[in-house]
Amino acid sequence: MSGRHVLIIVQNLPVPLDRRVWLECQALRARGYDVSVICPKGPGDPARQTIDGVRIYKYRPAPEAEGLAGYALEFVYSWLRTAWLSARVWRERPFQVIQACNPPDTYWLLGRLWRSRGVRFVFDHHDLNPELFLSRFGQPSGLKERLELRALTWLERRTFRAAEQVISTNESYRRVAIERGGHRPEDVTVVRSGPDTRQMRPIRPAPRADGYTLAYLGIMGPQDGVDLVLDVMQELVQRRGRTDVRAVLMGFGDCLSDLEKSSVERGLGGVVTFTGRVDKVAIADHLSAADVGLCPDLKSPLNDVSTMNKTMEYMAYGLPSVSFDLVETRVSGGDTVLYVESGDVAAFADAVERLLDDDDLRAEMGWRARQRVAELLDWRPQAAAYVGVYDRIFGVETQPPALAAASAAADDQGRSYVDLDDEATTRSFIRNRTRSGDHRG
Repeated sequence: MSGRHVLIIVQNLPVPLDRRVWLECQALRARGYDVSVICPKGPGDPARQTIDGVRIYKYRPAPEAEGLAGYALEFVYSWLRTAWLSARVWRERPFQVIQACNPPDTYWLLGRLWRSRGVRFVFDHHDLNPELFLSRFGQPSGLKERLELRALTWLERRTFRAAEQVISTNESYRRVAIERGGHRPEDVTVVRSGPDTRQMRPIRPAPRADGYTLAYLGIMGPQDGVDLVLDVMQELVQRRGRTDVRAVLMGFGDCLSDLEKSSVERGLGGVVTFTGRVDKVAIADHLSAADVGLCPDLKSPLNDVSTMNKTMEYMAYGLPSVSFDLVETRVSGGDTVLYVESGDVAAFADAVERLLDDDDLRAEMGWRARQRVAELLDWRPQAAAYVGVYDRIFGVETQPPALAAASAAADDQGRSYVDLDDEATTRSFIRNRTRSGDHRG
């Protein structure tokens, strides 16, 4: 296997918590590739572990960054730790390809250094860093901000130039790779971050009291708009007097502690729950029991063209959702999402209420959501496109994806899956996750 070894580098999340990267690892392993990963440690993680044949090398993450100097220190520290671990991986088992996942756009230099050993460089393009800067800080007004944006653009350009192949998460990102990155169209492959719907599917939740649950799943950073979930809950509970609705917010990020504090200050402590970091077992618990998914990302240069994984994850669990109107969210969600104008909290709350108060609409949209994600957005065809990139690099004849095995009746914890092959059963489940009733104050 030594002649087909891929080293994957990730900085912003540990693996296997990074769901996209872990699916990529599994796809390569299923095709017979040798796979190693370098990433930061999560809480309680060991420095070295092997999971399902994937060797994972982890380093202690840098201290939380504050300001430009803090981010620069974080990038330098992570780059040096990654470079050192890449040499260790090489000593144990030489690799032929490095796949770097951004952010940040700094690992092109490592790719250049390893090129002398014949190693090829693939860029898995997860984020548009110049657009992220503009989304957080707006158009630069001073010299310092202009230089920062120029530096991010330069780093992105260097990453594109170093890459032999680019893997884009959607067509919007692919256009950037071609138009701004200067890549030939045939060297840029779209691999969407679709869920594996054989595993990401609703289970039978434990019975609970009357009422409805709104769910948010994702990172909680400044650009993610999670504070707007609190605005919506205030609108529903405190202004409109609903006593039948609660929200569960799953995830972590720079804003988590501020959001928890704000929730208490707003008097929402009894109706808003923060879970922190969640694994696939907890995700299945919460999304199977929820009624509506929330996509509070505001329209911005980054969000408008980024694929929101949470939208597809809600769909996998048969959840209709509400979102601000974003270009790529419409590509993912189609007619299974209610869209409102960006930033209009009252309209967002109206859309949520529309779903809560109309069982038939909720069941219809949830059914369509599950069908759409399973038929159009599932990870399996994306995995074939992803592995095809490496088959071309290694000169291996690409094979058609194997037929999917029949879905199991229960998950690894023994919890029964909903029978999604039966439309009536699925619709009934979506309608009756919780018992509805009039609970207005």
